[in-house]
Amino acid sequence: MACVTDKKTPGRSDTGLRTGLGTRLRVELCGLTLDNPVIPASGCFGYGKEFAELYDINILGSFSFKGTTKEPRFGNDTPRIAEAPSGMLNSVGLQNPGIEHVISHELPEMKRYFTKKVIANISGFSEYEYAYCAEKLDKEDQIGIIEVNVSCPNVHGGGMSFGTDPSSAAKVTRAVKSVTSKPVFIKLSPNVSDITEIARACEDAGADGLSLINTLLGMRIDLNKKRPVLANRFGGFSGPAVFPVALRMVYQTASAVKIPIIGMGGISKAEDVIEMMLAGASAVQVGCANLTDPYVCRDIIRDLPAVMDRYNIKNLKDVIGGAI
Repeated sequence: MACVTDKKTPGRSDTGLRTGLGTRLRVELCGLTLDNPVIPASGCFGYGKEFAELYDINILGSFSFKGTTKEPRFGNDTPRIAEAPSGMLNSVGLQNPGIEHVISHELPEMKRYFTKKVIANISGFSEYEYAYCAEKLDKEDQIGIIEVNVSCPNVHGGGMSFGTDPSSAAKVTRAVKSVTSKPVFIKLSPNVSDITEIARACEDAGADGLSLINTLLGMRIDLNKKRPVLANRFGGFSGPAVFPVALRMVYQTASAVKIPIIGMGGISKAEDVIEMMLAGASAVQVGCANLTDPYVCRDIIRDLPAVMDRYNIKNLKDVIGGAI
């Protein structure tokens, strides 16, 4: 999956794109107004710095920055990325510099190239660690939403173990809600028998919203070595192949809860955004498509008005849950 290195449109101003779309694409998440619903997903956009060198990322609704834990993490052993038909596998293992570094270095630097509120994605290995990160971020004005990852499929002893049990997911939700006044979105795992059970548990525990889906658990085997390709054996599968699964789970969850949903999983074009919103998402996140085309979010935002016109949609917010 080769990365596209230069796809700038001659004569097109990204700033003009940002100011020329009016209110048609505008959506709201728990009081936070987004110019459009397009949000790069955590783990696929870093802290936005590299993408800001390619285009004006202020055209984005927001972005969810790299998953952050209490302590710095080197991540899993390599190899930890593998290609797959219509997608990819990753077993990065939450590599990040830790919450203290993010607050002291990444957030101040981010102010230089992104003027909007960002989504802070946090993870942990105990309720205490989740709460610790949330409490630290509660003081940061740049943070608009705290996204709590209880669904990482490639971290031993944490991550997904919280997101596959309703009681555990609820405990983490309550722990985070007790230390922050910012909206809290719980990021859910698709690797469960009934995602609505987890969703309702989080809603009952006070979650302000939900993000779904995280990656599906998968693997590849090297035919020459006759061994798993990933050092961790298993990894998170993402990409266009998971879109129908993600759409189904967003639809089911939106039918089961009353809190807003950020839908994600295989989104790569403007039509996918509208389809996901019809299924009940109030906004969307774009994940691994950023790794094959770093301009994908910009192009989705650019294409949305024409696609809306094609389907007689005046304002995007009007289609949320329209297929339910």
